[in-house]
Amino acid sequence: MNTKTMKRISKLMSLALRHRPQVLGLELDEGGWCEVTQLVAALKRREAGFDRSRLELVVAENDKKRFAFSEDGQRIRANQGHSITVDLGYQQLEPPEELYHGTATHFLASIRKKGLIKGQRHHVHLSADVQTAQQVGVRHGKLALLRVRSGAMHRAGHPFYRSDNGVWLCEAVPPEYLHFPV
Repeated sequence: MNTKTMKRISKLMSLALRHRPQVLGLELDEGGWCEVTQLVAALKRREAGFDRSRLELVVAENDKKRFAFSEDGQRIRANQGHSITVDLGYQQLEPPEELYHGTATHFLASIRKKGLIKGQRHHVHLSADVQTAQQVGVRHGKLALLRVRSGAMHRAGHPFYRSDNGVWLCEAVPPEYLHFPV
């Protein structure tokens, strides 16, 4: 399977497992899981020859580690970024003293007023390192890299979670906890 095909399938999986399961006719449980056999069958209807081994390759090669198999390997879900209601079962954790958020400069005026808000998603996504935040931010336009005083937020009572692929999650980041731009 070539890189272009893998990227296309990964995007389709992200759409179905995070936002609109109906595009592939999937049924997700309350934790966002669907049966691997159901997903493989749905993708096979779109991509001749698609099978479990190809699904495993897409999951393993995804640079952001967006997907996870259940412990028994029979179910799959997106790690975070859902706009549909799911309970990912994350436990509150103490974050590092600083985290980062990559965005585009054209969003800065709004962010200065409102802070970082989750919008249609369940959480604001933050990165533990500058490089990852930069990769995320450049997708949206000219990069603006924000530093988040996550330790201070946590001490003030804001809960933090970390997804299985290392993305830090919170409900919102008020402007007073942001440094513009890094």
